[in-house]
Amino acid sequence: MPKLLSAAPFRHRHDREIFALAVPTFFALISEPLFLLTDAAVVGTLGTQALGGLGVAGQVLLTLVAVCVFLAYGTTAAVSRRFGAGDVAGGIRDGVDGLWLAVLLGAAAIAIGWPLGPLMVDLLGASPEIAPYALTYLRISLLSTPFLLIVMAGTGVLRGLQDARTPLLVAVASYAGNAVLCVVFVLVMDWGIAGSAWSTVIAQGAGAFWYVAAISRSARRAGVSLAPTAAGLRASASAGFALFLRSVSMRVVALVTTAVAARLGDESIAAHQVSYNIWALLVFAMDAIAIAGQSIVGRYLGAGDVRGTKEATRRMVEWGVMLGAVFMVLVFLVLPWAPVPFTSDAEVRALIMATLVVVALMQPLSGVTMVLDGVLMGAGDQRYLAWASLWTMAAFLPCALVIPRLAEDSLWGLVGLWIAFTVWILARAVTLGARARGTAWLVTGATRP
Repeated sequence: MPKLLSAAPFRHRHDREIFALAVPTFFALISEPLFLLTDAAVVGTLGTQALGGLGVAGQVLLTLVAVCVFLAYGTTAAVSRRFGAGDVAGGIRDGVDGLWLAVLLGAAAIAIGWPLGPLMVDLLGASPEIAPYALTYLRISLLSTPFLLIVMAGTGVLRGLQDARTPLLVAVASYAGNAVLCVVFVLVMDWGIAGSAWSTVIAQGAGAFWYVAAISRSARRAGVSLAPTAAGLRASASAGFALFLRSVSMRVVALVTTAVAARLGDESIAAHQVSYNIWALLVFAMDAIAIAGQSIVGRYLGAGDVRGTKEATRRMVEWGVMLGAVFMVLVFLVLPWAPVPFTSDAEVRALIMATLVVVALMQPLSGVTMVLDGVLMGAGDQRYLAWASLWTMAAFLPCALVIPRLAEDSLWGLVGLWIAFTVWILARAVTLGARARGTAWLVTGATRP
């Protein structure tokens, strides 16, 4: 990549367009992990086993959703290219077909996930005490999968049309509603961990309805039919296959991390659940620049502006580094108090603090990785992203399986696991940076062959 920091680090001609998309996207993205942390804090009042069950079930649900992330990312890239080329109606047509594909995939996720729930919980190493909590949360929350996938597809359409404000409103409203309902169902109505799951179903359903209404209005204005087309569904599924492989490899990393943490003990998986959500909060915040990159790069390449693409990419990488440095400092500042809202268990608190040191140190590297991932995704370079993800997964797995075994206790075992996770982030940064230095990804036009 070109040099990371320019002579004027806080002034650049691309900053306005970057932050017009990145700022609302930032607040939309952090709303999810913030309210997931709220769920963790509420469920944590039920005990260490309930919190561990939330962590195990959460990883299963994230896997079901993450393998369908192309509904958001692939749609953003496709729609933004057509937007840059002046074909707004074509972009909305792609988006409508993406919504229908989301419904089909959501129904399939329920049909597959419900009977296989006990097996998936067991594969993640949940103890007999944690497993019932995990299965209860998993089976209820599965009902929200179609709604969540509709939200993902709808988000991709609107961001491709350079609208980041509507996704912000939907995210804040739905996750705020989820947090309120979680408190009421769990603490007031005493529904236990099931109350947290039902609050998710209701909140995601409301968000999905909002997106369907917004895109329906845009489709009517553009003269686009709301009926699905067989060709559109095939094109959406085909374009998303490479991103599917990418997502699968990334979820393997997350699942192996969770499984290893679970096998280190109940305290370790409970601490890992909190640390992972804090890491996700920080990464989602930096991912705002990456998602802005998807929209901006797609629009520039759709308009045939290679020079603008390179300049905007360089600037977004600079912001990724700077935000990562800021978050590193913030984590160290809050480190003594970070475990307090989640648990009163002294051992779990010590594990959370130890792993957050590693989380803090990886932040600048994470910033570069997230931004470059978004840039190449916006360029439609999904095939490279798929192969790179498989190679980086191969670098991670031996480290995750070996490093914790070298530790003499659960504390150093969990720290070792997070060091292995950092190796994965580093491998991603290297492969993405090598690609961005070249020109093979700079393909122009309304569609990418």
